[in-house]
Amino acid sequence: MSDNEPKIILTGDRPTGKLHLGHYVGSLRRRVELQNSGQFDKIFIMIADAQALTDNADNPEKVRQNIIEVALDYLSCGLDPEKCTIFIQSQVPELYEMTAYYMNLVTVARVQRNPTVKSEIQMRGFNADIPVGFFCYPISQAADITAFMANTVPVGEDQLPMIEQCREIVRKFNAVYGPVLVEPEALIPETEAAKRLPGTDGKAKMSKSLGNCIYLSDSPEEVAKKVKGMYTDPDHLKVSDPGKVEGNCVFTYLDAFCTDEHFAKYWPDYANLDELKAHYMRGGLGDVKCKKFLNQVLEEVLEPIRARRHELEQDIPAVYEILRQGSAVAQSVAADTLGKMKDAMRINYFSDAELIAAQSEKYQAVD
Repeated sequence: MSDNEPKIILTGDRPTGKLHLGHYVGSLRRRVELQNSGQFDKIFIMIADAQALTDNADNPEKVRQNIIEVALDYLSCGLDPEKCTIFIQSQVPELYEMTAYYMNLVTVARVQRNPTVKSEIQMRGFNADIPVGFFCYPISQAADITAFMANTVPVGEDQLPMIEQCREIVRKFNAVYGPVLVEPEALIPETEAAKRLPGTDGKAKMSKSLGNCIYLSDSPEEVAKKVKGMYTDPDHLKVSDPGKVEGNCVFTYLDAFCTDEHFAKYWPDYANLDELKAHYMRGGLGDVKCKKFLNQVLEEVLEPIRARRHELEQDIPAVYEILRQGSAVAQSVAADTLGKMKDAMRINYFSDAELIAAQSEKYQAVD
């Protein structure tokens, strides 16, 4: 990225349910930081409803109802429509036209080799019955990114193959038609704790389908109940037993959320997390106390989010208006990019005065 090139971010989520702490740690918290950093010229946040329909086509109401849930979570976490453009994917039809053109530049074999596609297919149990729309998701995602000339895309490490495929499409388009598109760079989480938050049951990923999520909109009672049932060290049977912190959800969550200030406020027996871990590992510290502390930390994170969401829920039409305005801005930007692409591809028949004049001269010469 050159110094004078605009710094533009594109990121988003599928609206298949309320957002949870995994989303917050992996992307939402970072988005708010990037938005407020002043380092980026434009930030586009996409609610990817069209992508969600690729494996929910028989249940569009699920996607429809979750648009507002995701929007409320975005706004309550601090995303500001004055500083970023929040839009709905399906309301930007230019994205689908761009996807169709990119499909001509990618082979079926190349999509099949994409590790993220292979993993997602396996996770959803698709075999030969995989929907074409779902299979072509890497190509659609390339359209989402390039439509806004985004050169920065915050993603988890599991999404890096998708960004690389987008870069390949950009290089192929520019080589065939001319230098129009921008190659994006992936921006991955800076800390290990932020890369992937496990579910409360110790599974590798927090997932709605596994029922192991703590949602950003959960009540204090729901959060406390989920923390109480959280997976720890199965061999830590007595308080006196030495405990393991690796693979212990309580400590993984503390890595992601707690600070030294939390200890000073809620558990002054320890100066920091390292001291707490050391005590737990040598024995003499029970899981109940650790979970109580974690619950206090999480409540400090979630309470202001919950309060902002409650305020936003009092004026839902205003939230939809934010989405409408953001979608209009996104469509305008995407249309400009698509126009440049069509100029380069020489399919700008009605706006190409030289083409019309040349054809006119050609046939007049024949007469």
